Amino acid sequence: MENANLLIAIIQNAIDGIITIDDRGKIELINPSACKLFGYTPEEVIGKNISILMPPPDKEVHDEYLERYKRTGQAHIIGIGREVKGLRKDGVIFPFRLGLSEVQYSGRKIYTGFIHDLSKEKEAEERLKDYALHLEELVEERTLSLKETVRALRNAKEEISVTLEKEKELGLLKSRFVSIASHEFRTPLTSVVLSASLIEKYAESFNSSNISKHVNKIKVAVLNLTSILNDFLSLEKIESGKEEANYSNFDLVKFSEEITQEMQLLAKQDQNIVYHHTGAEKIINSDQNLLKNCINNLITNAIKYSGENTLIAFNTEINKDHFHITVKDNGIGIPETDQKHLFEAFFRAHNTGTIPGTGLGLNIVARYTELMNGTINFKSSINQGTLFTITFPKS
Repeated sequence: MENANLLIAIIQNAIDGIITIDDRGKIELINPSACKLFGYTPEEVIGKNISILMPPPDKEVHDEYLERYKRTGQAHIIGIGREVKGLRKDGVIFPFRLGLSEVQYSGRKIYTGFIHDLSKEKEAEERLKDYALHLEELVEERTLSLKETVRALRNAKEEISVTLEKEKELGLLKSRFVSIASHEFRTPLTSVVLSASLIEKYAESFNSSNISKHVNKIKVAVLNLTSILNDFLSLEKIESGKEEANYSNFDLVKFSEEITQEMQLLAKQDQNIVYHHTGAEKIINSDQNLLKNCINNLITNAIKYSGENTLIAFNTEINKDHFHITVKDNGIGIPETDQKHLFEAFFRAHNTGTIPGTGLGLNIVARYTELMNGTINFKSSINQGTLFTITFPKS
């Protein structure tokens, strides 16, 4: 008697629904959780056929299934949990996981169903799908060129996955694609921005604001595409472990002046990049490619997040033990709440608005700086601009 009372207490207080039926499909027992789930009282369902809790087409075929099982002994559900649909009293159909077992008791067969409501899980799945769809829409709204690049990468990956099985071969083709992208995309982009600058120069005599406006749009678009492409190429090399620091001696001042001239071509209308060097020494020992990438990223950000008719200060300094590089703008600044996340991959400050970007630039700068045993720091205030400083050992 005590064991029977304990069993009844367990059934009555179970979190999941429990329903038992006889071999004719009539409900014999339903616990409170099942009643709450289906919206019935025990009196409304006990003695009724279990199909009352089923939506079509399960409602119509349940008795047939039960008879077939009694004749053949072949079970399609019994002993096997699966996801099914239930019908509440108010007509609402909901999903649940059903575990069905057969029990021999007092010379007759009893079937017990254990019901776990999946409504919340399904709602969460739908919300996740909606959120993923929303994110895809936001990505498509960014820039058509970035969308085309992502599509090309996706198509390349799909083609590789179909034709190759080994991870090593997949990585080889990925590297080959990145190499092709580097040559096939970056060279035309450079030509476009040079041609735009020449058009702007030759059109000065026409004194047309429309020409200047459209030339500036071309330069801004190329700047965005170049920045996106450079970010993905750099990240791929870092993630694959291919990037190493190759040190050599070179003239920092000459190196910086060349960068200034190149980046000035990408500047907005009447934006000026002013370079200044402090110190008598000019020769440093560093990796020219990695250092150039760091400086280009910082100046590119300064261009993007500053308006027209602004000054971008680019300074270098060599002292006894270190050399320093600073880039200062008078742009929109970085909100204080975002500053702790600034060097994380794919992070963008909340005030960037519709300004295009991947959120990879500063992450790449930080990782390149670390690769060269350097440090990076910054100071920023909203609408007061930002100052970045990267410092490296002199040798």
